Amino acid sequence: MNYKKISELKYFYLIAKGVSMARRPRIEIAGYYHIVNRGVERRVVFYDKDDFEYFLTLLSDGCVKFNITLHNYCLMNNHYHLLIELKEENLSKFMRYLNSTYAIYFNKKYKRSGHLWQGRFKSWYVANEAYLYILMRYIEQNPLKAKIVERIEYYPYSSSYHFFKEEKVPTYLQNSWIVKIYGQNINEIENFFTLEIDSADLKELLKASSLVDAPDIEKKVDKEKLKKLFHEVTDNQTRNKHILEAYKQGYSQYVIAKIIGISQPAVNKIIRRST
Repeated sequence: MNYKKISELKYFYLIAKGVSMARRPRIEIAGYYHIVNRGVERRVVFYDKDDFEYFLTLLSDGCVKFNITLHNYCLMNNHYHLLIELKEENLSKFMRYLNSTYAIYFNKKYKRSGHLWQGRFKSWYVANEAYLYILMRYIEQNPLKAKIVERIEYYPYSSSYHFFKEEKVPTYLQNSWIVKIYGQNINEIENFFTLEIDSADLKELLKASSLVDAPDIEKKVDKEKLKKLFHEVTDNQTRNKHILEAYKQGYSQYVIAKIIGISQPAVNKIIRRST
């Protein structure tokens, strides 16, 4: 019997029930994780190009060393976001390597001592596709929200800087979700990153990490009614008409995609073509 897995499930159950815990244990099951880390007291941790590039080198090396897939990243002056995928239960080891090695470099370069990072890094397990899709857009849009650039692909220290280029992406991004799904199809990549965030997306993100507010979350969805709408549909033309009809009835793109078994970006593309 795997007692470790049982304890992990018990922890998730307690969190779902709203039971507070003095110190959250670090859950390290395989899958996707959103990682956030900030400079102590929100101080700058990347001052110049060399700092950003050294961190990216460590990130690339660390992914190889610990068998981790990097899907998205964004390095801001005083914090960073990562979307990674674990194959093994080694998140803490990877993050210790990344943060400690960079802190040694930074303190030596700027002749300082003490902690560089604000406590433990924060991590959230990505539970489903709705959360994954919105999270990728959320990470890449950080420079836009900070009004540093006008378009996400203009920011040189995020993964989108490479996704939007025609040349091959760096080795550390070649297994990323965006590259695997869209390759070098820049139009499709742009469509994905400009997807409208619907209330179901916001609800999933709020449940998983509380990174955004989610006012006016949609009412409980009648999934059985939605299933009947697509019952015995055998051709794509009819399916696409029903997708548009369901969307007009107030069903979210995420729910529609889940019911009919296709991706949310595919649903969005069908709706865009029909409106």
